[in-house]
Amino acid sequence: MKSLLHITNGDSFTSRLKSLDVKGDIITWREMLCEGKTLCNVGSESFWKTRFEFLNRNYKVSKSWFVEKTLKEYRSLCNHKQQDQIVLWFEYDLFCQINMLAVLSWLKTHRRHAEISLVCSGKEDETDRLYGLNELSDEKLFSLYKNKVTLTQDDIEFADYVWQLYCSDNPMRLENIITHDSFQFNYLSEALKVHLKRFPTIKNGLNELENKVLWTADNEKPQSKRELLGKLLTNQGYYGFGDTQYERIFTSLRPLFNSVNPIKLTKKGKEVLSNKMNYYSHMRDNQQYLGGSLKYNFLYNSSTDRILKL
Repeated sequence: MKSLLHITNGDSFTSRLKSLDVKGDIITWREMLCEGKTLCNVGSESFWKTRFEFLNRNYKVSKSWFVEKTLKEYRSLCNHKQQDQIVLWFEYDLFCQINMLAVLSWLKTHRRHAEISLVCSGKEDETDRLYGLNELSDEKLFSLYKNKVTLTQDDIEFADYVWQLYCSDNPMRLENIITHDSFQFNYLSEALKVHLKRFPTIKNGLNELENKVLWTADNEKPQSKRELLGKLLTNQGYYGFGDTQYERIFTSLRPLFNSVNPIKLTKKGKEVLSNKMNYYSHMRDNQQYLGGSLKYNFLYNSSTDRILKL
């Protein structure tokens, strides 16, 4: 009998998987590597030190929480050496896809002989809707599990290569991956497209998400910050962000808002939104990384979908 390990995308799905009584041990990957600086060598001391510094500075994550939640679970993964079958459970969005790449990069180095499979939710019916794992019925989850994709060595090498590019100091090299065959990763190129749109645009110095916050505030006229965050969470396409991430974006844009109850933009906010004013110099922060690249060292040209180096 082959022994089995499941690696999931988060706590809520871990508890769901436990309730389904699927054979094997379960490890939860508790990270958000789509935000903040990342290093290639997943799991190294310098990797975790860099991650803790980012999470502590930007999300007030305490050392004890980080050790208890993230590092303990990672050490548990390190101690699971015997399993010859590993199943990854991830979703279509940027948040999940970047974590997935990191896990595969780690597995390539540390679990060379395991058979690695992927269960990835996204487009599950005839509609345009994209589904998270927890939104699917038990029956649908069992069906996805039964039809899981066994990754070849080439798939794993490719995932590791994309991870190295994500951690490099130049995001321009990822543009070639988007047009490239993504092997058996159906949602990766879409996720990378939205990643590149997180660099500031030439038009007004804000990225796609920051512009979306202003647009939603101005056009949908939410009555409170909570209502604004709710609207952003509901219509986010391939990002897959949580409320704390949108909260952080909102805080960085706070000077462009007159009031929070109801939500109202200032005159300057409206000028930035209509591309009459460039807000780049107010947003620039030399501590902000996306992967291995400094966010404000590059610009995104939305008319050509290309990245430019400053």
